[in-house]
Amino acid sequence: MAARPRKNNVDIPNLYPLYSRSANKVYWRYRHPITGKYHALGTDEQEAREIAIEANTRLAEQRSRQILALNDRIAMIKGKEITVSTWLDRYWKIQEERLKEGDIKPNTFKQKKKPVDLLRHNFAMKPLPAVDARDIVSILDASKEAGQHRMAQVIRSVLIDVFAEAQQAGEVPPGYNPALATKQPRRKITRQRLNLDEWQQIFNIADKNHTYMGNAMLLAIVTGQRLGDISKMKFSDIWDDHLHIVQEKTGAKLAIPLSIKCHAINWTLKDVITKCRDRVVSHYLVHYTKPTSMAKRGGQVSPNTLTTNFSKARDLTEIDWGDGTPATFHEQRSLSERLYKEQGINTQLLLGHKSQKQTDSYHDDRGKDWITIAV
Repeated sequence: MAARPRKNNVDIPNLYPLYSRSANKVYWRYRHPITGKYHALGTDEQEAREIAIEANTRLAEQRSRQILALNDRIAMIKGKEITVSTWLDRYWKIQEERLKEGDIKPNTFKQKKKPVDLLRHNFAMKPLPAVDARDIVSILDASKEAGQHRMAQVIRSVLIDVFAEAQQAGEVPPGYNPALATKQPRRKITRQRLNLDEWQQIFNIADKNHTYMGNAMLLAIVTGQRLGDISKMKFSDIWDDHLHIVQEKTGAKLAIPLSIKCHAINWTLKDVITKCRDRVVSHYLVHYTKPTSMAKRGGQVSPNTLTTNFSKARDLTEIDWGDGTPATFHEQRSLSERLYKEQGINTQLLLGHKSQKQTDSYHDDRGKDWITIAV
């Protein structure tokens, strides 16, 4: 026989038991704290308790948002500041509009989410103009302590933009940007560069295991382009004896002559394209020659697949990378720049960089090769 529950045994607010003598059961109900209405939850006590806890949590969050919005409305009426949380809501809508209008790229939009979430999590209720450089540094330090130096750089960049938009909207005084007052986090690059001998060892294995990998690696060296752009190259991009590329990252429009030749590997772009023209019908230069469980014959090979298979081939070479991180697919872009620089080709144009400083960072071999002294 079910015992009649004692109300003082229920430790969850707004949850009430109702004992039915006729059914000899305990029914659980939830009383909405605002409307006063009861909602039946059945006879399962554990389930009723979980539902009540969830309901209380949601109502509390909703109440917090209402109070926050009310505080902001009052502040606006009194000519005071809005909170960080409210401004970030507006900032995010601005970014969504910029994405829709094509002002920013999808990857840039995604990149902004974590920094915005971190600022909201740490200072949601704080007035926006009260956020200072120490607050920003506390967020950056947390990322650096976790070893995420590159993420710290991204966070700083996005938060600079958050306050720049706030200036534009008149929510902070002109020139007020605490993120800009912080130091740029420094990131020590440990990834090793590729030299030509190492590249050849990796290429021999990659090309043997997957024809498309050999094609992708040759395109990387002969064109000097990024992984994503190599994956997207199509035969229809070839006309007037040039391969036409619109760089995914920068939007730069390049026309690379098919006659360009990397003397170090003795391949022209025309030679590589000929190698890509196999018996498989495909729109893409880098394509599957055999069907797989994830792709069809002739389908585009994704950047992730190229990265993974490059790493597998690299590891099979058993090259000693010393204390650094093994070279990735992207390091072929630096190798291409260095090889073409020796030929006297304008690598800034080839790589699609806006400044020579960007190109120089690729030319740095990070102590990989010996410096020969001419006598």
